[in-house]
Amino acid sequence: MNVKEIERLIKISRERPLMPETYIPWQLEPEADDIFLPETLTSLQGLDIYETLTPTQKTELGRHELVQVIASYGWGELLFCLFMTRHMLTLPPDGVEHQFLIREMIEELRHQEMFAQAIAKLGGKPLPQSRMHKFFGHFSNKYLPADYLFMGSVSVELVTDVYGNYARRSPDIYPVIKKMFDLHNIEEGRHILFTKSLLNDYAAKAGYIKRTLYSYVILFNILFVRTMYVKREIYERISVANPDEVYRMARKNFKQKFAEKCLDDIIDFVKEWRGFNRLTRFAWRWVLGAKV
Repeated sequence: MNVKEIERLIKISRERPLMPETYIPWQLEPEADDIFLPETLTSLQGLDIYETLTPTQKTELGRHELVQVIASYGWGELLFCLFMTRHMLTLPPDGVEHQFLIREMIEELRHQEMFAQAIAKLGGKPLPQSRMHKFFGHFSNKYLPADYLFMGSVSVELVTDVYGNYARRSPDIYPVIKKMFDLHNIEEGRHILFTKSLLNDYAAKAGYIKRTLYSYVILFNILFVRTMYVKREIYERISVANPDEVYRMARKNFKQKFAEKCLDDIIDFVKEWRGFNRLTRFAWRWVLGAKV
């Protein structure tokens, strides 16, 4: 771990905090032509049925799916905060890792308040996680070692960063959402730098089997997040005919779209420590549709 780099990140966090209550223009209401999620990230864009939707249905699709994305991030980050609290108890309080994790916890908890406020501003009603999501989320958080949990964390943060980049570059995004992703991108950038630095130390000591296990942890974390975005109930909410059939098409479409648009940074990260091999490459292709 580059101690001086981590100390610099701690200093930035202390001296230049980004406060959601002042950084984000919460007072702004959506304009008539504002959108909430870039069309390219919505589950139906690219399918024939998308062209049959009214402009209002398209906007509402983006609103409901964005709410689901935000709620998923918040839930995943809270699980990671739970892990960090336990992990910090094992670290010396004067160590740089302990000090950075305290700063990260402070920022992550501010993000939770920001996410909750954004969902309320959008008039959203997030759909709850499935029992399977809840089981694996709590099981991994409770039983996986620290290095595996950090692997899962960086994969989710990299996905979040991709969504943030799309939103910040879209000229029609509702300004509240754009600034939310802007703040999150800046602070998560520091978290990613720290986590990558820590994981490079873990990976440098890892042999073939451990790198294989790291790769699978990241793969299943990405699958875990991706499968929380597309929900059948959303198509009922926007009054689409045959929501069951639309849901099946949307899942297939979104898997392909997610592989094309959201995996590049994660694939590059896994390549850095040789996480792709005979035991992992086929799984990434089969489960995530990744081109590896």
